[in-house]
Amino acid sequence: MMQQRKLEIAVGLFMVLGFAALFFLAMRVSNLSSAGIFGGDKGYEITARFQNTGSLKGRSPVSVAGVRVGQVTEIVLDSKTFEAVVHMRIGSRFSTLPKDTSASILTSGLLGEQYVGLDPGGDSVLLKEGDEIRITQSALVLERFIGQFLYNKAQETEKK
Repeated sequence: MMQQRKLEIAVGLFMVLGFAALFFLAMRVSNLSSAGIFGGDKGYEITARFQNTGSLKGRSPVSVAGVRVGQVTEIVLDSKTFEAVVHMRIGSRFSTLPKDTSASILTSGLLGEQYVGLDPGGDSVLLKEGDEIRITQSALVLERFIGQFLYNKAQETEKK
């Protein structure tokens, strides 16, 4: 009887540790575990305007040369220009990004997770809180390319 009780406690403890590990893994994958961006780092916020953000979401990574420097905090629609305004928080230790930095929405991995890639320019003036990146490249929408390809093929067969 006592042996069975010890076994039940061990199995229960194993299950609790398994669920804790799964919870930790889920938090790491979904980027929810990072308080702020990198611990308690407040950093500075910048914005960029895009014609199309694809499937970019809040908390998506912002990187320079493959190194994560921040994350997307919010995506809103400008009701006057109908452009997507992407708000990004950059870690304070990455405060040396030039003012003429460009931003692109890129895709990583097989699952197609999108992120903002920053390409630093050569300006001596640096980005600061509230600045807007002016040089942007929107997300590439695969459906649009396929549609254009099919349209061009239809035009070619019509001319023959």
